[in-house]
Amino acid sequence: MTIDSSRRTALVSLGALALGTAALATGPSRAAITEQIIPPGARELTELMERLRRAPRRRDFKTVPMILEQPDFWDSEAIKEIIAYRGTRKQVWDNTNLGGPWLNLMRNSINAQIFSFGHKDFLAVSATHGTAHLALFDQPMWEKYELAALASAGFKTNTLAAPKPAPSAFAQSEDPKSVFGPVGDTIPALQERGAVFLACHNAIWEVTAKLIASGKNPDHASHEAVAAELTNHLIDSIVLTPGIVATIPELQQAGFHYAA
Repeated sequence: MTIDSSRRTALVSLGALALGTAALATGPSRAAITEQIIPPGARELTELMERLRRAPRRRDFKTVPMILEQPDFWDSEAIKEIIAYRGTRKQVWDNTNLGGPWLNLMRNSINAQIFSFGHKDFLAVSATHGTAHLALFDQPMWEKYELAALASAGFKTNTLAAPKPAPSAFAQSEDPKSVFGPVGDTIPALQERGAVFLACHNAIWEVTAKLIASGKNPDHASHEAVAAELTNHLIDSIVLTPGIVATIPELQQAGFHYAA
């Protein structure tokens, strides 16, 4: 098992507690290091982010089975930390449509919970599957397997995983060009703010089936091997589950509010 040992350095910035984030998973083509912008006083959320940073990710698979029966095939420790989250406000989004407004809705929910209702420890979790799951693969996988052919119109590359420089100080929260506005509708921007994105093994297996059926398998690898490679190329900080539709009730049982 390969466990990332990269570290974040805690620091205090203007109006925000920022935690430098590093990739939680090893593997080729990891994204650049970003910052996390957590509301001042959000103790529970800050501590969860630190625990998730320490939780191991395995991204060295050679093959994976269709049904995962052993916890070392998914990010078990990270999932347990999310389920055990002690914050009183937490929401799980059932996100399935790559071209839909899912990131916009998550951002608006985070904004209103923090700035309108004053719930600094609000946790937003994306239960990602369907075509939305394509956004969780890094650009090398989009290129190798021509994932744009499976994506919605207008997605020639994985733009949702590309960070966009923007003001991030809480004093600039009314600036529509800050991460609190539409420019913040990206996975990295929401991750910076403490949102967690869950990946689905079943979705990976189904994407693999479509790739093989359409002849997009340049290595002529087995289904198990292609699924493993896609798993190894999930973008930074993603939490892999054995299956999203099975994980959602686990979160609901722990008090997460369901949203679609």
